[in-house]
Amino acid sequence: MKKVHNFNAGPCILPDQAIENAIEALKDFAGTGMAVIEVSHRSKEWGAVMEECRALWKELLNIPDTHEVVFLGGGASLQFLYVAMNFLEHRAGYLETGVWAKKAYKEAKGLGDAFAVASSADRNFSYIPKGYEIPEDIDYFHITTNNTIYGTEIRYDMNCPVPLIADMSSDIMSRPVDVSKYALIYGGAQKNVGPAGVSFAIIRKDALGKVSRYIPTMLDYRVHIDGGSMYNTPPVFPIFVMKETLKWLKGTGGVEAISKINEEKAALLYGEIDRNPLFTGTAEKEDRSIMNVCFVMAPGYEPLQDEFLEFAKGKGMVGIKGHRSVGGFRASIYNACPLESVQALVDCMQEFEKMKA
Repeated sequence: MKKVHNFNAGPCILPDQAIENAIEALKDFAGTGMAVIEVSHRSKEWGAVMEECRALWKELLNIPDTHEVVFLGGGASLQFLYVAMNFLEHRAGYLETGVWAKKAYKEAKGLGDAFAVASSADRNFSYIPKGYEIPEDIDYFHITTNNTIYGTEIRYDMNCPVPLIADMSSDIMSRPVDVSKYALIYGGAQKNVGPAGVSFAIIRKDALGKVSRYIPTMLDYRVHIDGGSMYNTPPVFPIFVMKETLKWLKGTGGVEAISKINEEKAALLYGEIDRNPLFTGTAEKEDRSIMNVCFVMAPGYEPLQDEFLEFAKGKGMVGIKGHRSVGGFRASIYNACPLESVQALVDCMQEFEKMKA
């Protein structure tokens, strides 16, 4: 197979181990003589997968007994509606830090009184707002911890006077998280924990049941907790690959170990962006994402953008074109992206500099 350096933003690179084990499970799952996509989700073999996957989540993130983990279809975009359905009674506050935060906010406004507590839209979401006050009379405060399009990240667990809800689609499992500080953590799997097709939710159980509205059955977190994520047929193959991805992560030393590797990768790439006269970063330095490194051609070198993309493609770089709404470049360096690939991108940037600077 052709060797490339995969910097796609999602779906993205997965561990080789997870892919290889998934291929074997497609041939014969757990000695059943059937592919994993053929077996009944009510079988004991599949039940064992669900239990192992849930146990890995709890172990890797040190999830307390106050919280439960569920696996759902629909992606994080459907979770935007889940959040408002299950938690919004009177008013909700949102931190507006990018496209996905705005979309989550929009869903809540469709159901009730939701507002932006603070926003970084004034500078094209290039920073994380600071110095704002969270009202104590709101039902919850919603944050998007990592902003894939703009390359900013909240890399700490804030103290919050109201239930804290976080979309961690693109940085879950990349650093240790104090789950006890959150009423809900949710996200799509297709960054650090698996392929597209399944989403996760880590829910503080006593935070549910506080709204008076009718909640449609499929949008009620309590239904999925009580049903063990199998109220309806779960997305079995994405969950299997998720389990294998988390097994790989555990084998690397867990979340604390991968966090150090992620910081090393980010430091290497940001260091080159800051050194190389051809490139410049787009996010404020103190708020730079460790997962999605966004940059552009430096002033005066803008006409070289397409040429660099072609040059990088020829060197095996895949997925470094920036989001269509902002342009430039984006290297997504999620957990499974090896340091060697980041070094290859740095070497590519340096070679291009020698040609053009």
